[in-house]
Amino acid sequence: MEIIRIPVLSDNYIFLILDLDRQIAAVVDPAETAPVLAELARHQVQLVAIFNTHHHGDHVGGNKGLIAAFPDVRVYGGAEDRGRIPGQQVYLVDGDRVEFGDRIGEVFFIPGHTRAHIAYYFPPVESNVPGELFCGDTIFAGGCGRLFEGTPAQMVGSMTKLRQLPDDTRIWCAHEYTLSNLKFAVTVDPENQELQQRLVDVTAARDRLIPTVPTDLGVEKRTNPFLRWDNAALQASVASHDPIETFARIRGRKDQF
Repeated sequence: MEIIRIPVLSDNYIFLILDLDRQIAAVVDPAETAPVLAELARHQVQLVAIFNTHHHGDHVGGNKGLIAAFPDVRVYGGAEDRGRIPGQQVYLVDGDRVEFGDRIGEVFFIPGHTRAHIAYYFPPVESNVPGELFCGDTIFAGGCGRLFEGTPAQMVGSMTKLRQLPDDTRIWCAHEYTLSNLKFAVTVDPENQELQQRLVDVTAARDRLIPTVPTDLGVEKRTNPFLRWDNAALQASVASHDPIETFARIRGRKDQF
């Protein structure tokens, strides 16, 4: 599947998924309308689906404008977000499936950032091709979302669910936060050599305005402290042997970073 990353606002990404054979598109978390309309026109495709991960304005701000332009579009979101996502028609729960062209996506209920957050995972359809994960503000490259409506235990449960996917899964997270996330990560995981090198590489990339999204799950499992709450070195760093408490302490430090 062809995925176009559209940078908007100060650090958001909208993701446009194309099926050029059928001349259709789906959009994930449209923060704004105009940039999506421009890409749809450039590729001469019809918008058939809006996949929202959660209700925050920088993820649904473009819904109404896109619905006005494409009245037949279907708007998807979590069942727990009923009444909070503009134009929502489909109310998804964990284990549901969504269709786009000839691809079937799996829905994961992943509360933590919000109480209703979901993710969309499109498994690979052939060997040597990665799956695609659209996880909104749950996993970031090098980090995770703030806990606005959820608990550390919920977020650990959600991360546990996602980190069981194949290591080559591409993670399409919704913000360009990677550099600041890694600057924090080295403060709690200073002996991680791969993390240190990743910070160097990302610093160089951002100096040249090169995007760092997508990332892949294998890299995150080795360098993202919010996926490594059961790692002995990280537990020692925050003086806890309990995975949930370890996660909570790391998140608390990040909130103050």
